[in-house]
Amino acid sequence: MTKKLAAEFFGTFWLTFGGCGAAVLAAGFPQFGIGFLGVSLAFGLTVLTMAYAVGHVSGGHFNPAVTVGMWTAGRCPAGNVIPYIVAQVIGAIVAAAALWTIASGKAGWVPNGFASNGYGDLSPGKYGLGACVLTELLATGFFIFIIVGTTSKGAAVGFAGIPIGLALTLIHLVTIPVTNTSVNPARSTGPALFAGGEYIGQLWLFWLAPLVGGAVGGLVGRWMHED
Repeated sequence: MTKKLAAEFFGTFWLTFGGCGAAVLAAGFPQFGIGFLGVSLAFGLTVLTMAYAVGHVSGGHFNPAVTVGMWTAGRCPAGNVIPYIVAQVIGAIVAAAALWTIASGKAGWVPNGFASNGYGDLSPGKYGLGACVLTELLATGFFIFIIVGTTSKGAAVGFAGIPIGLALTLIHLVTIPVTNTSVNPARSTGPALFAGGEYIGQLWLFWLAPLVGGAVGGLVGRWMHED
C-alpha cells in the first residue's frame, strides 16, 4: 500500500505542478506564452506521462473523482478509496506550494486566481453556478467513462494512457472558459488554498460535482463493459 500511495502522491503532484504551472508560469508569458491550447495540452501530458510512469503501481488515478469512479465501476477496493484521496490531496497541496514559491520569485508577480476554479465572478467567462455544475458533472462523468472503457477487457493493451491524456486535453479545451476546469477535487484544492478568499468558499462545487459525475461515469462504464 505504501508504494501505491506514493504513486498517487507523485502522480497528483505532477498533474498539479505541470498543469497549473503551465497556466501560472507560461500561459501569459509575453515572448512565448503557450496560451489556452498549451495549458490544455499540459494537463493531458501530465496524466499521460504519469500513467506510464506509475500507473502500473496504483492504477494511476491522481484524482479523487477517478478513485470514486473506479470504485463504483468495481475496479478499486473500498479500502483504497480514502487513503488514495488523502495522498492525492496532499500531493496537490505540496505541488501548489512549490509552484507558489517558484512564481513568487519573480519581482512584481501577481497571483490573481493562481489557476483556481470558480463560478460566477470567479469563472473565466463569468458563467453562472448552474452552468458550472453541469459542466463539471458532464466532463468528469465522461472522463471516467473513457477511463473505464480504455482499461476494459478487449481494449488495446498498453495504450490506455494515450486516450485518457487526450480526453483530459479535450476537456480542458472545452471547459477552461467555464470553470477553469476542475474535474479533479485535489487539483482544485491545492491552488485554492493559496489563492484564498472566495476561491476557498467556492471549493465545495469542485468537490461535489466531480465526485458525483465520477461516480455516475463509473457506474455507466461498469454497465457498458461488465460481462
